[in-house]
Amino acid sequence: MVLPRFVRQALDGEDLTVFGDGTQSRCFVHVLDTVHALLQLSDAKEAIGNVYNIGSSVETAIIELAGRVIQRTGSDSKIRLVPYSEAYEEGFEELGRRRPDTSAIAELAGWQPSRTLDETIDDLVAYERGRTGAATGSLRLAG
Repeated sequence: MVLPRFVRQALDGEDLTVFGDGTQSRCFVHVLDTVHALLQLSDAKEAIGNVYNIGSSVETAIIELAGRVIQRTGSDSKIRLVPYSEAYEEGFEELGRRRPDTSAIAELAGWQPSRTLDETIDDLVAYERGRTGAATGSLRLAG
């Protein structure tokens, strides 16, 4: 849930908290793309009993994600790096990289995400502003 947390922090004018050095990467997919994939799977008899990963194959470093959120919200927030030793208990292991293999759903249904990460960020920003009634004052949606 790093993306919603970053968006809320940016809209609140708080520094964005990045755990570790921020080089760990993740893949982000818009919830509407996920819903579309699930609907395609629910309509496919061939999908019954099989496991499918749904996601994007575009990897983004967490520190880059934080920067993009700051840019797209127009926030004056900064990025604050917090060592894992301060954030987690002893024994925590960061996977470093998480990238889903979506080849099975692509093969079955031809599915792939259609929205970019920037579109996902923008939609989440709009949702959070609407949900919280966040003022648009000094924050603007960059486009």
